[in-house]
Amino acid sequence: MFTRTYGKLYMQNAEVFQDLFTELKRYYTGGNVNLEEMLNDFWSRLLERMFQLLNSQYHFTDDYLECVSKYTDQLKPFGDVPRKLKAQVTRAFIAARTFVQGLMVGREVANRVAKVNVIPACVRALTKMLYCPYCRSMPGLKPCHNYCHNVMRGCLANQADLDAEWNLFIDAMLLVAERLEGPFNIEAVVEPVDIKISEAITTMKDNSMQVSAKVFQGCGQPKASGIGRSARGISDVFSARFRPYTPEERPTTAAGTSLDRLLIDIKEKLKESKRFWSNLPDDICAKGKFTESDEDQCWNSHTKGRYFPEVVKEGLTNQVNNPEVEVDITRPDTLIRQQIMALRVMTNKLKNAYNGNDIYFQDSSDEGSTSGSGSGCSSGCTTEYVFVGTEASVIGADRSDERAAAAAGKSCSVGPSLLLLMATLTLSLRAMQTQWR
Repeated sequence: MFTRTYGKLYMQNAEVFQDLFTELKRYYTGGNVNLEEMLNDFWSRLLERMFQLLNSQYHFTDDYLECVSKYTDQLKPFGDVPRKLKAQVTRAFIAARTFVQGLMVGREVANRVAKVNVIPACVRALTKMLYCPYCRSMPGLKPCHNYCHNVMRGCLANQADLDAEWNLFIDAMLLVAERLEGPFNIEAVVEPVDIKISEAITTMKDNSMQVSAKVFQGCGQPKASGIGRSARGISDVFSARFRPYTPEERPTTAAGTSLDRLLIDIKEKLKESKRFWSNLPDDICAKGKFTESDEDQCWNSHTKGRYFPEVVKEGLTNQVNNPEVEVDITRPDTLIRQQIMALRVMTNKLKNAYNGNDIYFQDSSDEGSTSGSGSGCSSGCTTEYVFVGTEASVIGADRSDERAAAAAGKSCSVGPSLLLLMATLTLSLRAMQTQWR
């Protein structure tokens, strides 16, 4: 659109605008970009180029142009457009990037937790529940519902402890999703950026005489270049009407869907995932599927009959009296604790993004930098764009925890997990239910 309106002038200065969108894309994809500094730099560079074009009868040195850029805030040559655009762009991009990173963290946490190995006591309990009826010549007998609950709550004791932090994370994701549907909608912000820049250019052109006079007063009178201004003045080019895309011309997303529709779908899936970890035993032990609906005609760990022990509550500390699985409540799983920390850090970032603030992210290609974006964060802020797991460090996690996790990872067996198989089956069933709704 800039090419249509400004023609050769735009082509000669295209890198100024291309750099703006390149940096916005780099920020969105996780690069270490300070949005405010980047936008300030864009307007300063645009002022320098515009000033030279509007005063082409003069020769300007690099030092002189640097002096010109210092007057950007004082003269406000582009009117109020830079201030408004900065507020809109920073809020929208912070929210969008943080939301996407939140989705990545949720996925990685689920993937890591699914790979946690089963403790020997759980293997024994599962074997007893699933296969002992065969030894008693009752191959078709399903486990009692409450019996299955005690076994699975013992096996998934550490996973259930994720639930509190997971629910806070989901709530924070939903809050940011609401922002993306409203004032922080990145599509609504990006679409008119070209029009706003064109408005700023027009404002600069209209005020060029006053701006030039004040710059000459502050930076000194420049030397004449010996080349007069073009007969068809630069002002004529800048007066050309800027024509943005029509609705038919404007490109859509790869899936042909708008951000609003995508957000509606994601929000529904996020709501369904609340209490996911504490509900895993319920999902696995659903009556009529994995367990017997008739409480008197089921496998109770010894024979066919009613299961009398009480069902223990979920969570590691509640397994001290679990009658089916012997769980050491003094030794929480290190990897699970890592994921709790990763969720806690991401939740904090989401809350900041909800308020339009950014927490520093470190690009893997720029590890030495300590600049922030939008929040004035210093070296004490969370860094790193790689979030969880033993191969890559958790954001903001205590390094001693990471070393402990690495040591634990080496000592664990890497064999197939029956628990993983059951959890995967549950996830698959849930996905199929969602698909066929």
